[in-house]
Amino acid sequence: MKTALWIARRFSFARKRFRVINIISAISMVGIVLGVSTLLVVMSVLNGFQKLARDLFITIDSPAQLLPLEGRTLKVSDNLLQSLRAIDGVGSAEPFAEGEAIMATREKSELVIVKGISETAHHRLMRQTHTPRPFFTPEAIAVGELLAYRTSLYPFREVKIFSPELISLGLESLSEPYLIPMLAIPETSVSSLFSLQKLFDDRYVLTSSLFARKILLMGQREYSGIDIRGKEGVSGDACIDNIRDWLARSPLKTSLKVRTLEEKYNNIFAVMQLEKWVSFSVLMLIILVAALSLTGALAMTAIDKQRELFYLRCLGMEKPQFMAIFIIQGGMTGIAGTAAGTAIAWSLCTLQQLYGMVQLPSKSAFIIQAYPVNMQAGDFLTVSITAILLCLLVSLYPARKAALIATSRSLDLKTN
Repeated sequence: MKTALWIARRFSFARKRFRVINIISAISMVGIVLGVSTLLVVMSVLNGFQKLARDLFITIDSPAQLLPLEGRTLKVSDNLLQSLRAIDGVGSAEPFAEGEAIMATREKSELVIVKGISETAHHRLMRQTHTPRPFFTPEAIAVGELLAYRTSLYPFREVKIFSPELISLGLESLSEPYLIPMLAIPETSVSSLFSLQKLFDDRYVLTSSLFARKILLMGQREYSGIDIRGKEGVSGDACIDNIRDWLARSPLKTSLKVRTLEEKYNNIFAVMQLEKWVSFSVLMLIILVAALSLTGALAMTAIDKQRELFYLRCLGMEKPQFMAIFIIQGGMTGIAGTAAGTAIAWSLCTLQQLYGMVQLPSKSAFIIQAYPVNMQAGDFLTVSITAILLCLLVSLYPARKAALIATSRSLDLKTN
């Protein structure tokens, strides 16, 4: 193998008699470099948009939630919250109340999603969104801008908001009068409008957990679930694994479950992942075309080196060794091109992260000014391995042809 490697290096870097071979080899190398760098940059940008979407979702939702296996509520005790907060990597665990409700004004009514959050979660939301004033007061609500525009709402306007279950209770009260005291429709006012993420802006109403439980007809200490967030610097996946391990050992495993943000918004994140890997498949064609041009360069090298191949055969080299020379030569080209393309992609992505060189076309239409970038080691590793494997695979055919040339009888006559 050392002999094959040495000869492959000589064939690759020694001066060739036919300049056309140099040109084809250079085209192959440039194609691999451009293909690898373009693919990695595109995947990093798509990762950046996915991370941006995730960051927008976790302004209101959390990376992981503890939910009931059955039903819509669970009893939340102080001991349960303390146990969750004691899990390694968990930074906070706050109960929330969430459910559908009907919001009505004199002119319009709309089916909305009410989410009630704790005071601690409210302060965190204010810090995260750099909002100096509270989103809502204990008996008021905050409404998404798109929802407010659709229902003609504005701050301080009075609205009625109630659970659809209240309608069922109203029908039952016709035959059971003792239910009448429960039929009071909560009235409130709009404290503020928010713009966080299109999904939230279009359907969500935020308020305190106490008022949300009143709207959703929840009992004492009943909540929809618990929002769990990891500590700063702790991997989200590691934190979720620790929560799952804790739940598996807990008696609550038969009544509770852990749901991640990706599982809650599975359709959105699945489309993003599909887009990323479709881009990978399409842009990998650039690398494939460059690798196929490498086939021609190796085949012409074999023809150019007929005399050298004959001398090597006289020295005792056999067919597998001849094939190894050209496979190694193709692999060296693939490794060199992949390394250069990876270095270029890393440099461009780093510059984009630091300085935002490439701006978005319409800054007013986006919440960010430049294309987001998120480099992932797994993507760099996958692209690099795939590119090198392609170069090795396309080297098999010219390697086999070179071995046939080296061992053919016609080569003996030509050389003599």
